[in-house]
Amino acid sequence: MAASAKPARKPQVTITYCTGCNWLLRAAWMAQELLQTFQNDLGGVTLVPGEIGGVYEIAVDGQVIWKRKRDGGFPDAKEIKSRLRDVIEPERGLGHIDRAARCE
Repeated sequence: MAASAKPARKPQVTITYCTGCNWLLRAAWMAQELLQTFQNDLGGVTLVPGEIGGVYEIAVDGQVIWKRKRDGGFPDAKEIKSRLRDVIEPERGLGHIDRAARCE
């Protein structure tokens, strides 16, 4: 009997949000966006209530990919999906959000 292969560990995303600023819905929306796009590639998305005023950070396996105070506000889904992709699978295409906008 062959030893079963251990499944590869999938990246974990953490979204820390300020509870005093009522940013739970914003964090939950972003979690939904990431899970929809990377549904088979993530181990999970965890929402972490933060007590530090104005905190909104998104990290993958502890590596911060967005920090509201450092990066200037809140990201759109396209930006975070691109940053997450660049960490977990840089060669992966993201379909329409990777294409440059064309004006005709």
